[in-house]
This record gives sequence, structure tokens and C-alpha cells, in this order.
Amino acid sequence: MDPSKLRLLLEQVGRGELSVDGAMHGLRELPFTDLGYAMVDHHRALRQGVPEVVLGEGKTPEQIAGIARELARRGANVLVTRVDAAKADAVLALHPDLTHHAIARVLTHEVAPIPTLGKTPVAVLCAGTSDLPVAEEACETLRMFGVGVERIFDVGVAGVHRLLAKRSVFERCCIAIVVAGMEGALPSAVGGLVSIPVIAVPTSVGYGMGAGGFAALASMLTSCASGVTVCNIDNGFGAAFAATRILQSSERY
Repeated sequence: MDPSKLRLLLEQVGRGELSVDGAMHGLRELPFTDLGYAMVDHHRALRQGVPEVVLGEGKTPEQIAGIARELARRGANVLVTRVDAAKADAVLALHPDLTHHAIARVLTHEVAPIPTLGKTPVAVLCAGTSDLPVAEEACETLRMFGVGVERIFDVGVAGVHRLLAKRSVFERCCIAIVVAGMEGALPSAVGGLVSIPVIAVPTSVGYGMGAGGFAALASMLTSCASGVTVCNIDNGFGAAFAATRILQSSERY
């Protein structure tokens, strides 16, 4: 349940416009709904500020459509990550209200207005065009969480002048999510230029010894730029969620 809807429900009880039994009826499915193959968490928006997000990888189109339908039925916006084109077509045939964002590999359904989070945008950078799927996953996740985004793409250290030309963008951003494969050097370069939090995301882009992103991961973990935080390989969603937590915390204190 959305926190604003719960507050409205409680205010109606307080004003005598709604009985306690009526409120209990409205809260009857608050914890979760058991679909047999999934326990859909309706309480997550109250705990974390955003509804449950669905990992599409490993799920059937029928399962994804069923979970998405249940979330939407309870008034939650829907975000499904890791959905390739073939699976997306199958899901959309079952649930046409969803929208597939092909590069980001996510499905979305905006049931309710998305409240704005934060006063300034998050910068999302990627080293090369091959890193775009992970960067766009982060961008779409931030958008669904109400966070503004500044995209800075294809600014890897092989042509560091491209990054330096974008330095003014950082002055209007509060966090930088930096996505890179190969040797994963971009977060260190960014970390040495800015004072805002830097969240690094290694990608599985690269040849041979890149080892599916482990080389970039190791490089980011041993960055000489102080304070760079590192997410798992290809985890654009995780980086965006971490940025959202930072913004939620900054609004609270």
C-alpha cells in the first residue's frame, strides 16, 4: 500500500468518515498476497518507500504478468527488471498495460502519479555504448522512483576529454552512478573530479581477461579515488536503489 493512501485511510478514521471495520477491510491484504508461485509484498512501500520490484529473469511470462497485475490491482506502480525482447512480447500479450523499455530490458506500468524525490538529479554515466543496457536500467529505475536523471554516455577513459567536457553537469547533480566494463577505470576518474557520492557499477563488457566483469569489479573495489561505492556486476537496478536510499535519507534529516 502506498504511504499516502494509508495516511488518507487513517485520516478518514480520525475524522469519523470511515469506520474501524471499514479501515480493516481496506487493510485486509496489506502484508502480502499469496499467488501460489509468488508472495506479492504490498507492505514494501511502507517499509522502503517504493513498491516491490519484480526480477523478470527466471520467471515465466505468466508469472510476470500475474505479479504485475496483482501489484497494479493494489494501486502500486510496476517495475519488472531483466526482461528480454522475446519474453517481453509474451508478457505484453498477457498484460498489454505494461510498457517494455528495450534497451533497459525493463517493463513498467504507471498506475499512480510518481512523487518527486530529491531536489536535484542523479547523473548516470557509462563508459561506452556497450554499457547502455545497465546504465538505462539504472535510469528507468530512478524514473520509476521519482528521481530526476542526467545521462552522460560514452565518456570512457579511452577519450577522457569527453568526460572533462561534461564536468559542469556534475555541479547540478547530487549523486553519480558510473557504469563501466573493460578495466573499469571510469569511476576512479569521476571520483577524483567530484565531491558528490559515486556509485560504481562494473559491467560484463570486455574481452578475455575481463572475465565477465570481474576485472572491472576488482578495479573499482581497489579504486584510488576515496569513497567510491561499488555494486555487483551489471546491477544497474541496485545502484539506482542505493541512490534512492541516499535521497530518502537526506530528505528525512
